[in-house]
Amino acid sequence: MTVLFVDIVGFTSIVDELDCADVRDLQMDYFATVSAEVQAAGGVVEKFIGDAVMAIFGATAPVAGTPQDVSRAAAGAVRAGLAIQEALRGRLLAGRFPVRTRVGLATGDAIVDLDQTRDGGYGMVSGSVVSTAARLQAYAPHDTVVVCAATRAVTDEAVAYQEMPPVSVAGKSAPVELSRALYPQVVTAASALQTCG
Repeated sequence: MTVLFVDIVGFTSIVDELDCADVRDLQMDYFATVSAEVQAAGGVVEKFIGDAVMAIFGATAPVAGTPQDVSRAAAGAVRAGLAIQEALRGRLLAGRFPVRTRVGLATGDAIVDLDQTRDGGYGMVSGSVVSTAARLQAYAPHDTVVVCAATRAVTDEAVAYQEMPPVSVAGKSAPVELSRALYPQVVTAASALQTCG
């Protein structure tokens, strides 16, 4: 499963200058944009927290699935992150608020309970992949999508990446390897045959 976190850079400073109605308008536009891109890429929005959105990919099946399922879900998550950046780049939310965002992704094992989301509540995702994705989002430069080594490993053929220096992350015993997602790569028929054959 892959977890995506996205937030608005400097959200606290932005909302300190606005009244509550303007904050709500900004959030509604932002959440609608992010949700549309997540859903278009096959993900599920798990929750909204202030200006943060947590989404999950590859969690709707009863079991983890095949390696191809994991790769497909992770590639969808990276595409969603890139699409979110593109959809928000240069756009004024609620018609007047420019924002910059950053996205962090991590792929790994988790236990997922989405039952409550059907009733308008929150689901629950349990596993270190959640905190890893949240931490990576905090390390992402503005207007970028940053992924962990596990996400890159299962999406390397589908996405072009740029290596970043490893970072020390709270709660992790070793530095975490990061890569910046640049753009989706086109899979040719020849490379698809090599992968299948």
